[in-house]
Formats: sequence, structure tokens, C-alpha cells
Amino acid sequence: MVRLPYTTALTTLFSYGLLFAFGQLRDFFRKFIDLFKAKNVKDCFGRPIASAPDSWFDVVERTSNDNNKTLQRTSNTSRCLNLGSYNYLGFAAADEYCTPRVIESLKKYSASTCSVRVDGGTTKLHAELEDLAARFVGKPAAILFGMGYVTNSAIIPCLIGKGGLIISDSLNHNSIVNGARGSGATVRVFQHNSPAHLEEVLREQIAGGQPRTHRPWKKIIVIVEGIYSMEGELCKLPEIIAVCKKYKAYTYLDEAHSIGAVGQSGRGVCELLGVDPADVDIMMGTFTKSFGSCGGYIAASKEIIQHLKHSCPAHLYATSMSPPAVQQVISAIKVILGEDGSNRGAQKLARIRENSNFFRSELKKMGFEVLGDNDSPVMPIMLYNPAKIPAFSRECLRQKVAVVTVAFPATPLLLARARICISASHSREDLVKALDVISRVGDLVGIKYFPAEPPKIAEAGHDKLE
Repeated sequence: MVRLPYTTALTTLFSYGLLFAFGQLRDFFRKFIDLFKAKNVKDCFGRPIASAPDSWFDVVERTSNDNNKTLQRTSNTSRCLNLGSYNYLGFAAADEYCTPRVIESLKKYSASTCSVRVDGGTTKLHAELEDLAARFVGKPAAILFGMGYVTNSAIIPCLIGKGGLIISDSLNHNSIVNGARGSGATVRVFQHNSPAHLEEVLREQIAGGQPRTHRPWKKIIVIVEGIYSMEGELCKLPEIIAVCKKYKAYTYLDEAHSIGAVGQSGRGVCELLGVDPADVDIMMGTFTKSFGSCGGYIAASKEIIQHLKHSCPAHLYATSMSPPAVQQVISAIKVILGEDGSNRGAQKLARIRENSNFFRSELKKMGFEVLGDNDSPVMPIMLYNPAKIPAFSRECLRQKVAVVTVAFPATPLLLARARICISASHSREDLVKALDVISRVGDLVGIKYFPAEPPKIAEAGHDKLE
């Protein structure tokens, strides 16, 4: 959890207070305030790109004649170092094994099935990927969906309903929040990544039972994420599973950002933290991060998967995954597992760990407040103050480093941040350049909230003199 210093909290609140105050004044005196107001921040978001989201990509330049109220794309592009895409293993760009097979599947199956899974939307590729995904994560069966967000929001209402209890981590993704709300079940929240508070909530809710009737809950599901997308933190999965077993609650694990990215062979937080996949009842993941594709999956027992195939609207009524997208995932998993006949998968996994831990360590040495755990490729740099959000984003882009900044409502009001995503495709030279730019911009914007570590070169020289 972020422990916000009082001075930072006060200055950030004061800044937002000024924004709200001037917003109210502008409504009354728009013609006068428009002459002096700050530039809009639209240029910091939705930046179009003109190439594959590899370690470097082309960002389309935009212009505005009305203080960024409207933006016009130009024909010019800037070649920028990419620190924003979820391209964890580098499969988003052309790959010697994946790309030829994707092109072949496009020729054979076309770009879309133009049908739902239960009609004409199931190809041999879909069946192959369901078997491969289940084998990869260590579950008996799996089911595919065309969109990662829908995998959560459409699945949860099929698993639990009225009379059931969902206990959700306070920082779970919006797709989980919407899925829980749409289920009709009672929803309770436990403090982020706190097994002790989870046990407290479970004990209290089991003792009290359902609202008004106090009957026992029909079902209890605890929902957590493998890596929290805005925090970069690993879930305390072993402890949470122990609590769930004690109180006979089901576990639902969202591995959108962890599957493929962590673990010795890329099998996610279960492998990394030594958890048996059989102890997790429902495993959810997406293909949009580590596998360079789109869509998502649910892996569970054969009975649960069969139930979803007969009841989930996203399976019954939505167009199935594009066959080339399915082939991309199949090929990427085979590379990770070494079934392509090379050790490139192991090299990618080793590189993402090295890159992530190196970058995180160096940022902390510079004095930045960086959230998250080692091995996580997601590392938020805290900005706090609203004025620092566009300043950091624009200055990094000006120096050819593309970053993503995140603020309210995606984060709590006072906890704005820049979210860095590291890739196995980044070279050490790329990371050193990024660190140099971020350090200079950090000094300029004033976001180094901790004292920097003294350089060790001087110490080494001193030892030599002795």
C-alpha cells in the first residue's frame, strides 16, 4: 500500500482544490478565464501509433490551435522508446516463428469467423488453443473469449448470483468490479493484498449470513489478481488460498498481467510462488499482454467450463476470436514452452526478469517512489500532483520516450502515477537511455521524493587507493 507523506497529500489536495475552484469560476466567467487557463491535457492520452508496439515505435505527431481542445493528426511521426505497451515477452512485433504461421492462418481461415462459437465460429485452432491453454496453466479444461475485459465482466455473473457472496480485493480491476456488480451477489471488499483482513471479513460474513434472512451463503468466491495492474504488486496467493481453504471459499485468480510474464517457465504467479494450480478454483487470464494477441480464457474444472459453455452470453452470443489471433497465441505458447525447437522462450523469460529487476532497482536508487515487487514488469512511478501528470508525459515524449500516465478515476484522487511496462524486447542500452531521460525529467518536474543513493564509482576508487 502507498503511504502518502502529509506534505505531498496537502499539496496535491491543494492543487485539486485549485482546479475545482477555477472550474467553477470558469463556468461563470468562461470568456475571461479562457484567456489565462492552462493547456488541456488531451495530448497526453490516446496518442496514435504508426507501427508495431515493439521496444521502439512510431508515435503520430498531433497539433492543436485551441489549447488542446481538439487535436489534429499530422503525417509526421516520432520514433520513441516504448515504455507503455503490455508487450512483456516481445511477441507484439514480427516473430520468426509466430508471424509466418499467423499469415498462413489468415489465408486459410480469413480475418474473422463471422459467427459465434456455438454456430460456425469454432475452428480447429480454437479447440487446439483451449487444450493448450489448459495444459499451460495446469487445469483440466479452458474456454476462450474474444476480449479480456469481457472474460471477467461476463463470466463472474455466470458463476454466482443472488444469495452468494463475492469478497474482492479493494484494488481489483474495473472488469472484476463490473462483473461482481452485475452478478446480483452481495459484494464485500477486503484491504488490498491483506490475508488477515480477508479472514476477518470472511469470519464476519459467515457469522452474519445473508442480509435480512441471515441464511447461510449459497456460495462464497474470493477474487484476486496475480499482478495488480496499477500497483505492480504480486498477490499474496499462498496466504490467501490458506484462508479460503479454512473457510471453504472458492478462489478466482485474474492473471491478466502475470501469465506468461512471471514464473520459471512463464506459468504465472502459481509457479512463481509455489502454489498448486489445483488449489485455485478458477484461473482467468488474457492473451493481450505476454502473447501479443487479443482475447482471454478461463481455466477450471471440466464441469465449470461445461457450465460456462452453456450459460455465458460472451460464449453464446459474441463473435469468436479471430483465427489469426488464436494462431498467434498458440505459436507464442509453443515458443515459451520450447516446442518450436529453440530456447528462445527461456531466453525471453530470463530477459524480462532481468530487465524488470534492473529497471526497478535503478529507479529506486535515483530517488523515485516506485511501487510493486521484484519480477513484476509493471512499475508505477508516483507523481501525485495533477500538474506533474502532463509535465512528466510531455517532457518524456519530447525526449523520445513514450510513457503512460494514470490518474483519477483509474487511481485514487491523490495517487496519480506514471505506469512503466518493461519488455523482454528492450535491450540494456534501451533501458539505460530510458533511465537517463526519466532521471532528467524527474529532476525537472520534481518527483524524486526520496534521496538518491550515492554513486558507487567513488567507493570503488577509494578501495583501489587503499
